Amino acid sequence: MESIVSLSRAQFALTAYYHWMFVPLTLGLGVFVALLETIWYRTRKQEWLDISKFWMTVFGINFAIGVATGIILEFEFGTNWSNYSWFVGDIFGAPLAIEGIFAFFCESTFFAVMMFGWKKFSPGQHLAATWLTVIGATFSAWWILVANSWMQYPVGMEFDPDQMRNVMVDFGAVAFSPVAVNKFLHTVQASWCLGGVFIMGVSGWYLLKGRNVGFALRSIKVGSIVGLVGILLTMFTGDGSAVQVTKTQPMKLAAMEGLYEGREGTPLIGFGIVNPDKRYDNGEDPMLFDISIPKGLSILGRHDPDAFIPGIKDIIEGKDMIDGRPVDTVPYSERIERGKSAQAALRSYDEAKKAGDEMAMQAASVKLKEDYPFFGYGYFESVDEAIPNVPLVFYTFHLMVIIGGYLLLYIILTMFLAYRKPQWLSFRWKNIPVFPIVSLLSIPLVWICHQCGWAVAECGRQPWTIQDILPVGAAISSASTTQVLTTFIIFAVLFTVLLVAEVGIMVKTIRKGPSVNA
Repeated sequence: MESIVSLSRAQFALTAYYHWMFVPLTLGLGVFVALLETIWYRTRKQEWLDISKFWMTVFGINFAIGVATGIILEFEFGTNWSNYSWFVGDIFGAPLAIEGIFAFFCESTFFAVMMFGWKKFSPGQHLAATWLTVIGATFSAWWILVANSWMQYPVGMEFDPDQMRNVMVDFGAVAFSPVAVNKFLHTVQASWCLGGVFIMGVSGWYLLKGRNVGFALRSIKVGSIVGLVGILLTMFTGDGSAVQVTKTQPMKLAAMEGLYEGREGTPLIGFGIVNPDKRYDNGEDPMLFDISIPKGLSILGRHDPDAFIPGIKDIIEGKDMIDGRPVDTVPYSERIERGKSAQAALRSYDEAKKAGDEMAMQAASVKLKEDYPFFGYGYFESVDEAIPNVPLVFYTFHLMVIIGGYLLLYIILTMFLAYRKPQWLSFRWKNIPVFPIVSLLSIPLVWICHQCGWAVAECGRQPWTIQDILPVGAAISSASTTQVLTTFIIFAVLFTVLLVAEVGIMVKTIRKGPSVNA
Protein backbone atom coordinates (compact mmCIF):
# COMPACT_ATOMS: atom_id res chain seq x y z
CA MET A 1 0.00 0.00 0.00
CA GLU A 2 2.73 2.45 1.01
CA SER A 3 4.65 1.79 -2.20
CA ILE A 4 1.56 2.50 -4.32
CA VAL A 5 0.98 5.77 -2.49
CA SER A 6 4.62 6.79 -2.90
CA LEU A 7 4.69 5.85 -6.59
CA SER A 8 1.39 7.63 -7.27
CA ARG A 9 2.69 10.74 -5.54
CA ALA A 10 5.98 10.54 -7.43
CA GLN A 11 4.19 10.16 -10.75
CA PHE A 12 1.94 13.15 -10.12
CA ALA A 13 4.89 15.22 -8.88
CA LEU A 14 6.85 14.32 -12.00
CA THR A 15 3.99 15.39 -14.26
CA ALA A 16 3.30 18.57 -12.30
CA TYR A 17 6.94 19.65 -12.25
CA TYR A 18 7.40 19.05 -15.96
CA HIS A 19 4.16 20.91 -16.66
CA TRP A 20 5.24 23.82 -14.51
CA MET A 21 8.43 24.20 -16.48
CA PHE A 22 6.29 25.47 -19.37
CA VAL A 23 3.29 27.23 -17.79
CA PRO A 24 5.03 30.16 -16.03
CA LEU A 25 7.12 30.89 -19.10
CA THR A 26 3.93 30.95 -21.18
CA LEU A 27 2.28 33.42 -18.79
CA GLY A 28 5.39 35.59 -18.50
CA LEU A 29 6.28 35.63 -22.19
CA GLY A 30 2.65 36.29 -23.11
CA VAL A 31 2.56 39.62 -21.28
CA PHE A 32 5.96 40.55 -22.72
CA VAL A 33 4.90 39.73 -26.29
CA ALA A 34 1.66 41.68 -25.92
CA LEU A 35 3.57 44.72 -24.65
CA LEU A 36 6.03 44.50 -27.56
CA GLU A 37 3.24 44.34 -30.11
CA THR A 38 1.52 47.28 -28.38
CA ILE A 39 4.73 49.31 -28.73
CA TRP A 40 4.88 48.39 -32.42
CA TYR A 41 1.19 49.26 -32.90
CA ARG A 42 1.79 52.73 -31.46
CA THR A 43 5.16 53.45 -33.11
CA ARG A 44 4.84 51.36 -36.32
CA LYS A 45 8.62 50.94 -36.27
CA GLN A 46 9.86 47.83 -38.07
CA GLU A 47 12.34 46.87 -35.36
CA TRP A 48 9.53 46.49 -32.81
CA LEU A 49 7.55 44.37 -35.24
CA ASP A 50 10.56 42.11 -35.78
CA ILE A 51 11.13 41.79 -32.03
CA SER A 52 7.45 41.00 -31.48
CA LYS A 53 7.43 38.25 -34.11
CA PHE A 54 10.60 36.66 -32.75
CA TRP A 55 9.42 36.44 -29.16
CA MET A 56 5.97 35.38 -30.32
CA THR A 57 7.59 32.37 -31.99
CA VAL A 58 9.33 31.45 -28.73
CA PHE A 59 6.02 31.91 -26.88
CA GLY A 60 4.20 29.65 -29.36
CA ILE A 61 6.71 26.81 -28.97
CA ASN A 62 6.37 26.85 -25.19
CA PHE A 63 2.58 27.23 -25.31
CA ALA A 64 2.11 24.07 -27.36
CA ILE A 65 4.28 21.89 -25.11
CA GLY A 66 2.57 23.23 -21.98
CA VAL A 67 -0.85 22.21 -23.29
CA ALA A 68 0.35 18.65 -23.97
CA THR A 69 1.68 18.11 -20.44
CA GLY A 70 -1.40 19.71 -18.87
CA ILE A 71 -3.77 17.25 -20.56
CA ILE A 72 -1.86 14.27 -19.14
CA LEU A 73 -1.88 15.86 -15.69
CA GLU A 74 -5.68 15.99 -15.64
CA PHE A 75 -5.95 12.38 -16.84
CA GLU A 76 -4.01 11.23 -13.79
CA PHE A 77 -6.84 12.24 -11.47
CA GLY A 78 -8.86 9.43 -12.99
CA THR A 79 -6.11 6.84 -13.34
CA ASN A 80 -4.17 7.18 -10.07
CA TRP A 81 -6.52 9.17 -7.83
CA SER A 82 -9.95 7.74 -8.52
CA ASN A 83 -11.02 7.75 -4.85
CA TYR A 84 -10.16 11.42 -4.69
CA SER A 85 -12.02 12.10 -7.93
CA TRP A 86 -15.13 10.34 -6.63
CA PHE A 87 -15.01 11.91 -3.17
CA VAL A 88 -14.75 15.53 -4.36
CA GLY A 89 -15.38 15.36 -8.10
CA ASP A 90 -18.52 17.49 -7.83
CA ILE A 91 -16.45 20.41 -6.56
CA PHE A 92 -13.02 19.80 -8.02
CA GLY A 93 -14.30 18.92 -11.47
CA ALA A 94 -16.19 22.20 -11.98
CA PRO A 95 -13.19 24.56 -12.26
CA LEU A 96 -11.30 22.01 -14.35
CA ALA A 97 -14.23 21.74 -16.77
CA ILE A 98 -14.47 25.53 -17.01
CA GLU A 99 -10.75 25.73 -17.63
CA GLY A 100 -10.99 23.14 -20.43
CA ILE A 101 -13.85 24.97 -22.14
CA PHE A 102 -12.18 28.32 -21.65
CA ALA A 103 -8.88 27.09 -23.03
CA PHE A 104 -10.45 25.41 -26.05
CA PHE A 105 -12.77 28.19 -27.15
CA CYS A 106 -10.74 31.19 -26.08
CA GLU A 107 -7.07 30.37 -26.01
CA SER A 108 -6.96 28.12 -29.08
CA THR A 109 -8.98 30.51 -31.24
CA PHE A 110 -7.07 33.66 -30.43
CA PHE A 111 -3.76 31.80 -30.35
CA ALA A 112 -4.27 30.75 -33.96
CA VAL A 113 -5.03 34.34 -34.97
CA MET A 114 -1.99 35.60 -33.06
CA MET A 115 0.44 33.10 -34.58
CA PHE A 116 -0.86 32.90 -38.15
CA GLY A 117 -3.01 35.96 -38.71
CA TRP A 118 -0.49 38.70 -39.39
CA LYS A 119 -1.53 39.02 -43.05
CA LYS A 120 -5.20 38.12 -42.63
CA PHE A 121 -6.18 40.65 -39.95
CA SER A 122 -5.65 44.36 -39.39
CA PRO A 123 -2.94 45.44 -36.91
CA GLY A 124 -5.60 46.39 -34.37
CA GLN A 125 -7.40 43.06 -34.72
CA HIS A 126 -4.14 41.14 -34.40
CA LEU A 127 -3.13 43.11 -31.31
CA ALA A 128 -6.54 42.36 -29.77
CA ALA A 129 -6.06 38.64 -30.51
CA THR A 130 -2.63 38.72 -28.83
CA TRP A 131 -3.95 40.34 -25.67
CA LEU A 132 -6.97 38.00 -25.62
CA THR A 133 -4.62 35.00 -25.89
CA VAL A 134 -2.66 36.27 -22.90
CA ILE A 135 -5.83 37.01 -20.93
CA GLY A 136 -7.24 33.60 -21.87
CA ALA A 137 -4.10 31.78 -20.71
CA THR A 138 -4.13 33.78 -17.49
CA PHE A 139 -7.76 32.96 -16.71
CA SER A 140 -7.16 29.32 -17.56
CA ALA A 141 -4.57 29.44 -14.79
CA TRP A 142 -7.22 30.99 -12.54
CA TRP A 143 -9.45 27.91 -12.68
CA ILE A 144 -6.56 25.50 -12.18
CA LEU A 145 -5.41 27.48 -9.15
CA VAL A 146 -8.97 27.66 -7.81
CA ALA A 147 -9.04 23.86 -7.86
CA ASN A 148 -5.68 23.63 -6.10
CA SER A 149 -6.63 26.28 -3.54
CA TRP A 150 -9.81 24.41 -2.68
CA MET A 151 -7.70 21.37 -1.82
CA GLN A 152 -5.76 23.58 0.61
CA TYR A 153 -8.86 25.36 1.95
CA PRO A 154 -12.04 23.33 1.29
CA VAL A 155 -15.08 25.64 1.37
CA GLY A 156 -18.44 25.89 -0.37
CA MET A 157 -19.30 22.20 0.00
CA GLU A 158 -21.17 19.72 2.16
CA PHE A 159 -20.86 15.98 2.54
CA ASP A 160 -23.88 14.06 1.24
CA PRO A 161 -24.11 10.69 3.03
CA ASP A 162 -26.61 9.41 0.47
CA GLN A 163 -24.06 9.85 -2.34
CA MET A 164 -21.07 9.12 -0.10
CA ARG A 165 -19.32 12.16 -1.51
CA ASN A 166 -18.93 15.92 -1.15
CA VAL A 167 -21.22 18.19 -3.18
CA MET A 168 -20.90 21.86 -4.02
CA VAL A 169 -23.30 24.24 -2.27
CA ASP A 170 -21.63 27.59 -2.97
CA PHE A 171 -19.74 28.03 -6.25
CA GLY A 172 -18.79 31.61 -5.37
CA ALA A 173 -17.09 30.50 -2.15
CA VAL A 174 -15.02 27.99 -4.12
CA ALA A 175 -14.13 30.31 -7.00
CA PHE A 176 -13.38 33.43 -4.95
CA SER A 177 -12.04 32.19 -1.65
CA PRO A 178 -9.28 34.44 -0.23
CA VAL A 179 -6.81 31.56 -0.60
CA ALA A 180 -7.68 31.15 -4.30
CA VAL A 181 -7.46 34.87 -5.07
CA ASN A 182 -4.10 35.22 -3.37
CA LYS A 183 -2.66 32.05 -4.92
CA PHE A 184 -3.73 33.17 -8.39
CA LEU A 185 -2.17 36.61 -8.05
CA HIS A 186 1.01 35.22 -6.49
CA THR A 187 1.46 32.56 -9.15
CA VAL A 188 0.77 34.78 -12.16
CA GLN A 189 2.99 37.58 -10.89
CA ALA A 190 5.80 35.12 -10.21
CA SER A 191 5.41 33.97 -13.82
CA TRP A 192 5.94 37.54 -15.02
CA CYS A 193 9.19 37.55 -13.06
CA LEU A 194 10.26 34.28 -14.66
CA GLY A 195 9.40 35.58 -18.13
CA GLY A 196 11.40 38.74 -17.54
CA VAL A 197 14.46 36.82 -16.31
CA PHE A 198 14.24 34.43 -19.27
CA ILE A 199 14.12 37.34 -21.71
CA MET A 200 17.10 39.03 -20.07
CA GLY A 201 19.01 35.74 -20.12
CA VAL A 202 18.43 35.08 -23.82
CA SER A 203 19.26 38.71 -24.59
CA GLY A 204 22.46 38.30 -22.59
CA TRP A 205 23.41 35.44 -24.92
CA TYR A 206 23.15 37.75 -27.92
CA LEU A 207 25.37 40.26 -26.14
CA LEU A 208 27.81 37.44 -25.38
CA LYS A 209 27.93 36.58 -29.08
CA GLY A 210 28.12 40.23 -30.10
CA ARG A 211 25.13 39.98 -32.45
CA ASN A 212 21.65 41.54 -32.60
CA VAL A 213 22.77 44.02 -29.97
CA GLY A 214 19.95 46.48 -30.65
CA PHE A 215 17.40 43.70 -30.36
CA ALA A 216 18.96 42.52 -27.11
CA LEU A 217 18.97 45.98 -25.50
CA ARG A 218 15.34 46.64 -26.44
CA SER A 219 14.33 43.22 -25.11
CA ILE A 220 16.22 43.78 -21.84
CA LYS A 221 14.54 47.16 -21.31
CA VAL A 222 11.02 45.78 -21.68
CA GLY A 223 11.85 42.43 -20.05
CA SER A 224 13.33 44.10 -16.96
CA ILE A 225 10.13 46.11 -16.50
CA VAL A 226 8.03 42.94 -16.71
CA GLY A 227 10.40 41.15 -14.34
CA LEU A 228 10.55 43.98 -11.79
CA VAL A 229 6.78 44.46 -11.70
CA GLY A 230 6.41 40.71 -11.38
CA ILE A 231 8.81 40.20 -8.49
CA LEU A 232 7.61 43.26 -6.53
CA LEU A 233 3.99 42.12 -6.79
CA THR A 234 5.08 38.57 -5.97
CA MET A 235 6.65 39.79 -2.75
CA PHE A 236 3.45 41.69 -1.89
CA THR A 237 1.17 38.70 -2.52
CA GLY A 238 3.72 36.46 -0.78
CA ASP A 239 2.98 38.46 2.34
CA GLY A 240 -0.72 37.76 1.78
CA SER A 241 0.04 34.07 1.33
CA ALA A 242 1.82 33.99 4.69
CA VAL A 243 -1.22 35.51 6.38
CA GLN A 244 -3.55 32.99 4.72
CA VAL A 245 -1.32 30.04 5.62
CA THR A 246 -1.17 31.22 9.23
CA LYS A 247 -4.99 31.22 9.37
CA THR A 248 -5.80 28.09 7.38
CA GLN A 249 -2.71 25.84 7.51
CA PRO A 250 -0.70 26.63 10.66
CA MET A 251 1.08 23.27 10.49
CA LYS A 252 2.49 24.21 7.07
CA LEU A 253 3.75 27.53 8.41
CA ALA A 254 5.40 25.79 11.36
CA ALA A 255 7.12 23.33 8.99
CA MET A 256 8.30 26.18 6.73
CA GLU A 257 10.14 27.71 9.67
CA GLY A 258 11.05 24.53 11.56
CA LEU A 259 9.04 25.95 14.46
CA TYR A 260 8.21 23.37 17.12
CA GLU A 261 7.32 25.57 20.07
CA GLY A 262 5.64 28.89 19.51
CA ARG A 263 6.17 32.12 21.37
CA GLU A 264 5.19 35.76 21.26
CA GLY A 265 7.39 37.84 18.99
CA THR A 266 8.46 34.78 16.99
CA PRO A 267 11.67 35.31 14.99
CA LEU A 268 11.94 34.54 11.28
CA ILE A 269 14.81 32.26 10.30
CA GLY A 270 16.77 33.75 7.43
CA PHE A 271 19.16 30.81 7.20
CA GLY A 272 19.45 27.65 9.24
CA ILE A 273 20.32 23.97 9.46
CA VAL A 274 17.56 21.69 10.74
CA ASN A 275 18.34 19.22 13.51
CA PRO A 276 17.45 15.82 11.94
CA ASP A 277 16.87 14.31 15.39
CA LYS A 278 14.25 16.85 16.40
CA ARG A 279 10.70 15.63 17.11
CA TYR A 280 7.77 17.53 18.49
CA ASP A 281 7.87 15.49 21.70
CA ASN A 282 11.58 15.57 22.57
CA GLY A 283 13.79 18.25 24.03
CA GLU A 284 16.24 18.57 21.14
CA ASP A 285 16.97 21.99 19.67
CA PRO A 286 15.12 22.37 16.35
CA MET A 287 18.13 24.01 14.66
CA LEU A 288 21.78 23.12 14.61
CA PHE A 289 22.52 26.63 13.38
CA ASP A 290 20.39 29.59 12.38
CA ILE A 291 20.42 33.31 11.62
CA SER A 292 17.11 34.86 12.58
CA ILE A 293 15.27 38.15 12.17
CA PRO A 294 13.76 39.16 15.53
CA LYS A 295 9.94 39.05 15.55
CA GLY A 296 9.99 38.49 11.78
CA LEU A 297 7.59 35.54 11.69
CA SER A 298 5.06 37.31 13.93
CA ILE A 299 5.10 40.27 11.55
CA LEU A 300 4.86 38.00 8.51
CA GLY A 301 2.13 35.71 9.81
CA ARG A 302 -0.10 38.07 11.80
CA HIS A 303 1.24 41.56 11.03
CA ASP A 304 1.96 42.07 14.70
CA PRO A 305 5.55 42.04 16.03
CA ASP A 306 4.38 40.65 19.37
CA ALA A 307 1.93 38.07 18.01
CA PHE A 308 2.10 34.42 19.07
CA ILE A 309 2.80 31.94 16.27
CA PRO A 310 2.03 28.32 17.23
CA GLY A 311 4.67 25.67 16.63
CA ILE A 312 4.17 22.02 15.72
CA LYS A 313 3.90 20.96 19.38
CA ASP A 314 1.38 23.73 20.11
CA ILE A 315 -0.77 22.77 17.13
CA ILE A 316 -0.75 19.10 18.11
CA GLU A 317 -1.69 19.98 21.68
CA GLY A 318 -4.40 22.41 20.57
CA LYS A 319 -2.81 25.62 21.87
CA ASP A 320 -2.76 29.07 20.31
CA MET A 321 -2.81 32.69 21.43
CA ILE A 322 -4.57 35.58 19.70
CA ASP A 323 -4.31 39.20 20.85
CA GLY A 324 -2.44 38.04 23.93
CA ARG A 325 -5.24 35.71 25.06
CA PRO A 326 -4.90 31.92 25.14
CA VAL A 327 -7.11 30.18 22.58
CA ASP A 328 -7.85 26.48 22.68
CA THR A 329 -8.00 24.72 19.33
CA VAL A 330 -8.74 21.02 18.87
CA PRO A 331 -5.79 18.78 19.87
CA TYR A 332 -4.73 16.24 17.26
CA SER A 333 -5.54 13.31 19.55
CA GLU A 334 -9.12 14.56 19.72
CA ARG A 335 -9.16 15.19 15.96
CA ILE A 336 -8.21 11.55 15.36
CA GLU A 337 -10.91 10.40 17.78
CA ARG A 338 -13.57 12.60 16.20
CA GLY A 339 -12.46 11.58 12.71
CA LYS A 340 -12.98 7.95 13.56
CA SER A 341 -16.34 8.92 15.10
CA ALA A 342 -17.36 10.62 11.83
CA GLN A 343 -16.40 7.56 9.80
CA ALA A 344 -18.30 5.30 12.20
CA ALA A 345 -21.34 7.58 11.89
CA LEU A 346 -21.13 7.32 8.11
CA ARG A 347 -21.10 3.52 8.29
CA SER A 348 -24.05 3.64 10.72
CA TYR A 349 -25.96 5.90 8.34
CA ASP A 350 -25.38 3.53 5.44
CA GLU A 351 -26.49 0.51 7.49
CA ALA A 352 -29.58 2.35 8.74
CA LYS A 353 -30.44 3.40 5.20
CA LYS A 354 -30.26 -0.18 3.97
CA ALA A 355 -32.48 -1.24 6.90
CA GLY A 356 -34.93 1.58 6.27
CA ASP A 357 -34.46 2.97 9.81
CA GLU A 358 -35.05 6.71 9.42
CA MET A 359 -34.53 7.56 13.10
CA ALA A 360 -31.14 5.86 13.09
CA MET A 361 -30.30 7.63 9.84
CA GLN A 362 -31.14 10.98 11.41
CA ALA A 363 -29.06 10.30 14.51
CA ALA A 364 -26.08 9.15 12.44
CA SER A 365 -26.44 12.17 10.15
CA VAL A 366 -26.31 14.60 13.09
CA LYS A 367 -23.17 12.92 14.50
CA LEU A 368 -21.54 12.84 11.06
CA LYS A 369 -22.14 16.54 10.47
CA GLU A 370 -20.80 17.39 13.92
CA ASP A 371 -17.51 15.54 13.46
CA TYR A 372 -17.07 15.83 9.67
CA PRO A 373 -14.51 18.71 9.84
CA PHE A 374 -12.09 16.09 11.23
CA PHE A 375 -13.13 13.24 8.93
CA GLY A 376 -9.68 12.76 7.44
CA TYR A 377 -7.97 12.38 10.81
CA GLY A 378 -9.89 9.14 11.29
CA TYR A 379 -7.47 7.44 8.91
CA PHE A 380 -4.55 8.07 11.30
CA GLU A 381 -3.41 5.95 14.23
CA SER A 382 -0.85 8.43 15.52
CA VAL A 383 -0.41 12.20 15.47
CA ASP A 384 2.99 11.64 13.81
CA GLU A 385 1.16 10.78 10.60
CA ALA A 386 -0.26 14.32 10.42
CA ILE A 387 3.13 16.09 10.48
CA PRO A 388 4.76 17.01 7.14
CA ASN A 389 8.41 16.45 6.29
CA VAL A 390 9.83 19.43 8.17
CA PRO A 391 13.40 19.47 6.70
CA LEU A 392 12.08 19.24 3.12
CA VAL A 393 9.58 22.06 3.59
CA PHE A 394 12.05 24.21 5.55
CA TYR A 395 14.89 23.98 3.02
CA THR A 396 12.74 24.47 -0.08
CA PHE A 397 11.05 27.51 1.49
CA HIS A 398 14.32 29.16 2.44
CA LEU A 399 15.96 28.36 -0.88
CA MET A 400 13.01 30.02 -2.60
CA VAL A 401 13.37 33.13 -0.43
CA ILE A 402 17.14 33.35 -0.96
CA ILE A 403 16.83 33.03 -4.74
CA GLY A 404 13.98 35.53 -4.74
CA GLY A 405 16.16 38.07 -2.94
CA TYR A 406 18.92 37.57 -5.49
CA LEU A 407 16.48 37.97 -8.41
CA LEU A 408 15.19 41.25 -7.02
CA LEU A 409 18.69 42.72 -6.89
CA TYR A 410 19.58 41.28 -10.30
CA ILE A 411 16.50 42.71 -12.02
CA ILE A 412 16.88 46.16 -10.43
CA LEU A 413 20.54 46.38 -11.41
CA THR A 414 19.83 45.16 -14.94
CA MET A 415 17.08 47.73 -15.43
CA PHE A 416 19.36 50.52 -14.21
CA LEU A 417 22.12 49.48 -16.57
CA ALA A 418 19.79 49.03 -19.53
CA TYR A 419 18.31 52.51 -19.21
CA ARG A 420 21.28 54.48 -17.84
CA LYS A 421 24.51 52.61 -18.63
CA PRO A 422 23.75 50.17 -21.49
CA GLN A 423 27.44 49.91 -22.39
CA TRP A 424 28.07 48.26 -19.01
CA LEU A 425 25.93 45.30 -20.09
CA SER A 426 28.85 44.32 -22.32
CA PHE A 427 31.47 45.01 -19.63
CA ARG A 428 34.26 42.45 -19.33
CA TRP A 429 36.18 41.77 -16.12
CA LYS A 430 39.46 40.03 -16.89
CA ASN A 431 37.97 39.28 -20.31
CA ILE A 432 34.92 37.65 -18.69
CA PRO A 433 31.58 39.05 -19.97
CA VAL A 434 29.93 39.62 -16.60
CA PHE A 435 26.31 40.43 -17.44
CA PRO A 436 25.81 37.81 -20.18
CA ILE A 437 27.08 35.03 -17.92
CA VAL A 438 25.08 36.22 -14.89
CA SER A 439 21.93 36.56 -17.00
CA LEU A 440 22.28 33.06 -18.43
CA LEU A 441 22.88 31.52 -14.99
CA SER A 442 19.83 33.35 -13.64
CA ILE A 443 17.49 31.43 -15.97
CA PRO A 444 17.75 28.07 -14.15
CA LEU A 445 17.71 29.88 -10.79
CA VAL A 446 14.31 31.45 -11.42
CA TRP A 447 12.89 28.03 -12.38
CA ILE A 448 14.33 26.50 -9.22
CA CYS A 449 12.66 29.29 -7.25
CA HIS A 450 9.29 28.48 -8.85
CA GLN A 451 9.60 24.76 -8.26
CA CYS A 452 10.61 25.32 -4.64
CA GLY A 453 7.49 27.41 -4.17
CA TRP A 454 5.29 24.56 -5.35
CA ALA A 455 7.23 22.08 -3.22
CA VAL A 456 6.46 24.21 -0.15
CA ALA A 457 2.79 24.54 -1.10
CA GLU A 458 2.25 20.83 -1.76
CA CYS A 459 4.66 19.09 0.60
CA GLY A 460 3.82 21.54 3.38
CA ARG A 461 0.18 20.35 3.44
CA GLN A 462 1.04 16.68 3.60
CA PRO A 463 -0.37 14.21 4.43
CA TRP A 464 -3.49 15.80 2.91
CA THR A 465 -4.92 15.78 -0.57
CA ILE A 466 -7.80 17.80 0.89
CA GLN A 467 -6.92 19.62 4.07
CA ASP A 468 -8.34 17.83 7.13
CA ILE A 469 -10.76 15.77 5.04
CA LEU A 470 -8.88 13.28 2.85
CA PRO A 471 -5.29 12.09 3.37
CA VAL A 472 -3.16 10.96 0.45
CA GLY A 473 -3.31 7.30 1.43
CA ALA A 474 -7.12 7.28 1.11
CA ALA A 475 -7.23 9.11 -2.23
CA ILE A 476 -5.43 6.70 -4.54
CA SER A 477 -6.86 4.26 -7.07
CA SER A 478 -6.91 0.52 -6.53
CA ALA A 479 -4.09 0.01 -8.99
CA SER A 480 -1.17 -2.37 -8.72
CA THR A 481 2.39 -1.30 -8.07
CA THR A 482 3.35 -2.61 -11.51
CA GLN A 483 0.71 -0.49 -13.24
CA VAL A 484 1.72 2.70 -11.47
CA LEU A 485 5.44 2.04 -12.01
CA THR A 486 4.87 1.33 -15.71
CA THR A 487 2.96 4.57 -16.28
CA PHE A 488 5.55 6.44 -14.22
CA ILE A 489 8.32 5.24 -16.54
CA ILE A 490 6.24 6.00 -19.65
CA PHE A 491 5.46 9.53 -18.48
CA ALA A 492 9.06 10.15 -17.43
CA VAL A 493 10.31 9.15 -20.88
CA LEU A 494 7.55 11.07 -22.68
CA PHE A 495 8.03 14.28 -20.73
CA THR A 496 11.79 14.11 -21.04
CA VAL A 497 11.43 13.74 -24.81
CA LEU A 498 9.03 16.71 -24.89
CA LEU A 499 11.44 18.79 -22.79
CA VAL A 500 14.42 17.91 -24.97
CA ALA A 501 12.35 18.65 -28.08
CA GLU A 502 11.24 22.03 -26.76
CA VAL A 503 14.74 23.01 -25.65
CA GLY A 504 16.10 21.90 -29.01
CA ILE A 505 13.52 23.90 -30.97
CA MET A 506 14.00 26.93 -28.74
CA VAL A 507 17.78 26.82 -29.03
CA LYS A 508 17.50 26.55 -32.81
CA THR A 509 15.08 29.48 -32.89
CA ILE A 510 17.28 31.60 -30.62
CA ARG A 511 20.42 30.80 -32.61
CA LYS A 512 18.64 31.85 -35.79
CA GLY A 513 17.64 35.05 -34.05
CA PRO A 514 15.36 37.85 -35.15
CA SER A 515 15.49 39.52 -38.54
CA VAL A 516 18.35 41.88 -39.33
CA ASN A 517 16.09 44.87 -38.75
CA ALA A 518 15.84 44.10 -35.06
